[in-house]
Amino acid sequence: MAAAGLWRLRRPLVAAFSKAAAAESGRPSPPEKLTVRRQAEGVRNILLNNPSKRNALSLAMLQSLREDLLHDVKSKELRVIIISAEGPVFCSGHDLKELSSEDDVKHHSQVFEICAEVMTLIQKLPVPVIAKVNGLATAAGCQLVASCDIAVASEKSQFATPGVNIGLFCSTPAVALGRSLPRKVALEMLFTGEPLSAREALMHGLVSKVVPEDKLEEETMKISQKICESSKSVLALGKATFYRQMTQDLDTAYKMTTQVMTDNLTLRDGQEGIEAFIQKRKPVWSHSQDKKK
Repeated sequence: MAAAGLWRLRRPLVAAFSKAAAAESGRPSPPEKLTVRRQAEGVRNILLNNPSKRNALSLAMLQSLREDLLHDVKSKELRVIIISAEGPVFCSGHDLKELSSEDDVKHHSQVFEICAEVMTLIQKLPVPVIAKVNGLATAAGCQLVASCDIAVASEKSQFATPGVNIGLFCSTPAVALGRSLPRKVALEMLFTGEPLSAREALMHGLVSKVVPEDKLEEETMKISQKICESSKSVLALGKATFYRQMTQDLDTAYKMTTQVMTDNLTLRDGQEGIEAFIQKRKPVWSHSQDKKK
């Protein structure tokens, strides 16, 4: 067996031995990263990696998530982002210990401000962002799902905004929920704290698809790979335009999107796609914002 192959087999054992040695010596083992970022073939996977704290969106977790979302985001190699989680809870929302009276108002404000920044950042990124949900998503965790462009959930997943039950109404999650769900469904969730099942979430539009747990990875990658077949520059233009027109009245939206489609035709990839269709060949995307000369 090659040396590289032997090392791949030995690496988990070495890591385990190092942790054990650190414990015996009284030295703390290095902390696990709160989020883990991996990327291959255009798809970036960001894993919420604090299952012992139910993947709570602490200030540190939000900062780590923001860093992973923004990392080399303009690269042509990045085509889609998937957010998933380790453990049985996708995300339990804010870390309530950070919101106790032991911390001052300035700290509380910082937590909510960076949370809002991350949620709005997701929709401003030039690539689609998919939530891969396998478990419970509550409060700001439910907000995270609602903020993603696409959400694929396993049948065992549930979604709730139970802040009202502990005296902290989910006002910031309500921003994303109110834009994803019918008003009366969102308000029932917010007023009662009762969860939606995965099937109810699908029926009301909070998630895009619901699949058996053992099909979750396959379905999420199927969507991701389909996205990777398209031009990054065209998708970026389309995503930005979609969210922009959603806030406009009908006449303004049509006026704006008419201009965007005209601009789309001036892109190198806009013309490449049409030429490839006419010539009955597969398009060769540049993934750039360059204009066709």
